[in-house]
Amino acid sequence: MKNIVTNIDYKKLANKAKKLRQDTFLAFIKKGEAHLGGSFSMIEMLLTLYEIIMKKEDKFILSKAHASYPLCILLQDRGLNPKLTTHLELDKKNGINCTTGSLGHGLPIATGMAFARKKQKIPGKIYVMISDGECQEGTTWESLLIASKHKLDNLVVIVDYNKIQALSRLKDALPLENLPSKFKAFNWNCTEVKDGHSFKSLITSFKKKNKKDKPSVIIMNTIKGKGIKEFENDPIWHARKLKEQDIEIGKKKLGIK
Repeated sequence: MKNIVTNIDYKKLANKAKKLRQDTFLAFIKKGEAHLGGSFSMIEMLLTLYEIIMKKEDKFILSKAHASYPLCILLQDRGLNPKLTTHLELDKKNGINCTTGSLGHGLPIATGMAFARKKQKIPGKIYVMISDGECQEGTTWESLLIASKHKLDNLVVIVDYNKIQALSRLKDALPLENLPSKFKAFNWNCTEVKDGHSFKSLITSFKKKNKKDKPSVIIMNTIKGKGIKEFENDPIWHARKLKEQDIEIGKKKLGIK
């Protein structure tokens, strides 16, 4: 892929990613709950969207809303005041553009929003992040068909492909192999990013020029629990609450004093 990323302060982005992980971890402790794995796998993607990619007229929907803490904290850092909650409720003035939580809902709503915008010739893109396990939902594939049929080139789907769903691995639950081929078969522009934690790769993929009149999907290969080595790629960290020893490990790895 041609390098189309210039004048980016990668050190600043890395520092923001570190801080967002720290703040999210501390919020987990304070609230007494955690969806740490899926929250930490998407940190770099969120920052890339909000710091570099999205324009004022664009909108973002987090369909995998069990991992909502880092999004809410990021929005709070940007001067908004969304409620810090596991599943998101519509609050447009504070950057929450859709009620989500039950998997399989965010993409159909995003598709409808993109369709309405295209019909009314309203500028701006709709970005929606879904989980890989969410790709098993029938509504996902119905939405892909609809978006392709109506040539929704203002719709961008981001798949957090960390290969773990709930307390099992995809390959053990319901395998999702050859995802790029599946999306391409539905007539979507498809890009796969080998390292979904590399800001350079992320920005390049978002800025890539795609064929017009086609919706786009970016499959991000990520690590569930990224940032705390002891927790990475372990299904138990889908929704496990932090205990004393876990807190000490996390604080040490994240540089929290």
